[in-house]
Amino acid sequence: MSAHARGLAGVPATQSSISSIDGEKGILAYRGYSIDVLAAHSHYEETALLLLEGELPSARALSAFDAALRAQRVLKPEVISLMHALPQNGHPMHMLQCVVASLDMFYPGEISQPTSARAYADPDYVRTMTIKIIARMPLLVAYWERLRRGGAVIEPRAGLGYAANFLTMLTGKEPEPFMARLMDACLILHAEHTINASTFAAMVTGSTLANPYGVISAAIGALSGPLHGGANQRVLDMLDEIGSPGKVKGWLDKKLAAREIIWGMGHREYKVKDPRAVVLHGLIEKLVEHRGGKVSRYYDIARTLEEAAKETLAAKGVYPNVDFYSGILYHELGIPADQFTALFAVARSAGWLAHWSEQIADNRIFRPTQVYTGEALREYVPLKDR
Repeated sequence: MSAHARGLAGVPATQSSISSIDGEKGILAYRGYSIDVLAAHSHYEETALLLLEGELPSARALSAFDAALRAQRVLKPEVISLMHALPQNGHPMHMLQCVVASLDMFYPGEISQPTSARAYADPDYVRTMTIKIIARMPLLVAYWERLRRGGAVIEPRAGLGYAANFLTMLTGKEPEPFMARLMDACLILHAEHTINASTFAAMVTGSTLANPYGVISAAIGALSGPLHGGANQRVLDMLDEIGSPGKVKGWLDKKLAAREIIWGMGHREYKVKDPRAVVLHGLIEKLVEHRGGKVSRYYDIARTLEEAAKETLAAKGVYPNVDFYSGILYHELGIPADQFTALFAVARSAGWLAHWSEQIADNRIFRPTQVYTGEALREYVPLKDR
């Protein structure tokens, strides 16, 4: 029997120049720029354009990209009507996958059925669709939050940047600059992460020349799983279950003895603390200082849990990943827990679309093989003889 790689672990499926990981040193870089540097000095619009085009943009190019995004902060009334028709108790990720997939029907003029991979990879078409998707993703998430709460939707604010506008539409209150900056950094940290499950789903779907809304919908479906993007919501549930810092050690010992998952701990790629978790941890520390020590109990529980886990898990290369602290920061920003993964999807749209563009520029449809373990060829037995 031929060998196979379960989960395709360690199997290169493509070549890419978009991002890189050094799991031993704990480095994540976008186009050669370390994530901690981008989180400290860039903003989401600039980082998105870096991911899409490969270089830090000029002031003129960035201004044009920002203006194009702002111009696309609009949805047809029919799209909002569809959202009204969805069950209001549905999970935001299910809404997002459904409505994103439907956009090609509401905007049929944007989607031309390609006759060849070359026609589909036209740079103007790719750029236009990329801008429209990145601009519309936060509208869907924010409108859904308002609709399911029975309130009126909050229209985009032309004078606000991507992160501040998103947070305003989502929470109903314009954030102070410090909080908007935190949101910006969170979006940057979640914008890209090499060939993970959702990115691979986007690439596989894109390789069939499916329309870009279908590509992003496929990626959203992959991200919704608790072993991928859904873990940040599980982390807050876990911290609620623990209850207080003083209960951490007993809870952890019990979970480890039962070989149960510690949500937000461990990553296939990193043998040290996830560099995104390092930055997020630092951002929460800045928030603590900004608020004079007034943050939720989640942070004290999480910090205590990280310290307790060092005694048992660090030797195995298991450290906090991006989900461990991201949910805590989102909570402090006033975002409901079941929206955490949807925010992840908004941020990651830039990375997904960068990989989509890269894939279709030199396309070959994905068609892996398998190791067959079923029956050998056999004779059909008529129903009356069975």
